[in-house]
Amino acid sequence: MTTDYVRKPEWLKIKLNTNEQYIGFKKMMREKKLHTVCEEAKCPNIHECWAVRKTATFMILGSVCTRACRFCAVQTGLPTELDWEEPERVAESVEQMGLKHVVITAVARDDLKDGGARVFAETVRAVRHRNPFCSIEVLPSDMNGELDNLKILMDARPDILNHNIETVRRLSPSVRARATYERSLEFLRRAKHINAIIPTKSSIMIGLGETKEEIMETMDDLRANDVDIMTIGQYLQPTKRHLKVQKYWNPQEFKELKEIALSKGFSHCEAGPLVRSSYHADEQIQAAKANV
Repeated sequence: MTTDYVRKPEWLKIKLNTNEQYIGFKKMMREKKLHTVCEEAKCPNIHECWAVRKTATFMILGSVCTRACRFCAVQTGLPTELDWEEPERVAESVEQMGLKHVVITAVARDDLKDGGARVFAETVRAVRHRNPFCSIEVLPSDMNGELDNLKILMDARPDILNHNIETVRRLSPSVRARATYERSLEFLRRAKHINAIIPTKSSIMIGLGETKEEIMETMDDLRANDVDIMTIGQYLQPTKRHLKVQKYWNPQEFKELKEIALSKGFSHCEAGPLVRSSYHADEQIQAAKANV
């Protein structure tokens, strides 16, 4: 990969809308000692999702990840906490925010035998108990590739199972830590085998040096494993320590990729420079359920 700096184009510059509602939600998160990937990953859509679309992505199992992926801004280290009261606090926050759709993700917890599956499942159940009309999406790591861990999570019956493959096959070893391209495909395939009714979803970020042909190969691989939904977004370098951007794909190229994805049989595809895994997630689940 080249080390030259690629200037950010105008279409990636956004104006933040830090209104009172957003500030209030952020204060509530701190009071409840909760983390959101919206904040940790510096998501550019946080204000639209929280205040307008009534969606949010909670990051459970602490804020320290056992993996050091080269694209991610989340803190890396050895976690020391396992908070069994966290599921109820997440459920209370979903209720107070009046969310219509919630995404529950987590740091990778390779230090735990179950990969955090039990806390994940309890969070799904707690949110559903307090918020019966809120749809629930889970976005776990590969949970060490253990089928039993995935089954614990799937038995909680989330409305959608999301697991990100992140990048194309060739770049996966240099972009991800411990996770592998094939293991992610296997994880998604096993989820469908456990419960074929629950839609599955995966995402890639582009701009790391992949080709259009490689993106299309990833689409084919995901469809071959019955993945229903795909999202495609632009990789943005979070700090100077992380991988550099090799290319900024323009909006027209994203539009073309979306059309290709839909032609390959995905029930829904979000593709755009500022699209992230949870972007318009509330619409994605409706499209997927209509096709299951």
